Amino acid sequence: MNFADRLIARIRSTRTPLIVGLDPRREQLPPILRDSLTAAPHSAEYWEQTADAYREFSCGIIDVVADLVPAIKPQLAFFEQLGPAGLEALSAVVDHAANRNMLVILDGKRNDIGSTGEAYAAAYLGRKPRSPWGGDALTINPWMGRDSLAPFVARCAAVDAGLFVLVKTSNPGSEDYQALNTGGQPVYRRVAADVENLATQTMGNAGYGSVGAVIGATYPQQLAELRAEMPHTLFLIPGFGAQGGTASDVAAGFDRNGLGAIVNSSRAIIFAHENKAFSHLPPTRWQEAVEAATRQAIAQLRAETPASAL
Repeated sequence: MNFADRLIARIRSTRTPLIVGLDPRREQLPPILRDSLTAAPHSAEYWEQTADAYREFSCGIIDVVADLVPAIKPQLAFFEQLGPAGLEALSAVVDHAANRNMLVILDGKRNDIGSTGEAYAAAYLGRKPRSPWGGDALTINPWMGRDSLAPFVARCAAVDAGLFVLVKTSNPGSEDYQALNTGGQPVYRRVAADVENLATQTMGNAGYGSVGAVIGATYPQQLAELRAEMPHTLFLIPGFGAQGGTASDVAAGFDRNGLGAIVNSSRAIIFAHENKAFSHLPPTRWQEAVEAATRQAIAQLRAETPASAL
């Protein structure tokens, strides 16, 4: 099935556009996991212990949110920094999510030209055994131009996978380049037009394409502008929660049926055990804090966005 249709089916079945980002950080792990990390820093055992803790932590989150949200978004860098042990942990996390019927969006912001782009696409896109990493979708960077997107689009068509192309990201520095004026319009609008064209070429039965866009919650005005210009493009909206984006900030990213966007929350959910609102829970019940934070975010999106129509 077309990736966009699969994602929309999951959104409808869970009745939320919220997705959970997996960005594990050693120093913020729940105490019950962090206190077991006893190896000397930078030793082989240190990397292996940390990777095992990241795997246990991430799979524990998946067990909590699998029936609540449509997808997870592992950030590859947090696993890659641990070397081979981290990559083994990432593979186990992807498998665990797939076994729980969740979609997996690999956040790696990859890209390159020609055969190198084809290799990245083959590595990450397609459920196992169609690719070694088993990603349902991948974030990619369009900086190298239209020809660099082509191998990824072709791969998506071959294995029913999806892409999310960086268009207007949530970080303050995105203004440095993405907002530069080029012939009367900013760079991000030029990228947006290309992405919308690719979305129409990969459109599923639900009216959205398998090539989507990353557009940050921290720029609600641009989000509204781009929704009007990209009617067939699924938006992946980061920046909700810990980065300061609110539910009302992301409302313009949806169509009137509550579709067209997924909203990522990472730190506010996965490190909910640090939130004073959940301080009544003992450290061993950190997963209950994750569940409470997830349900809270779902309720916020339902209350302040068209997701209430789901």
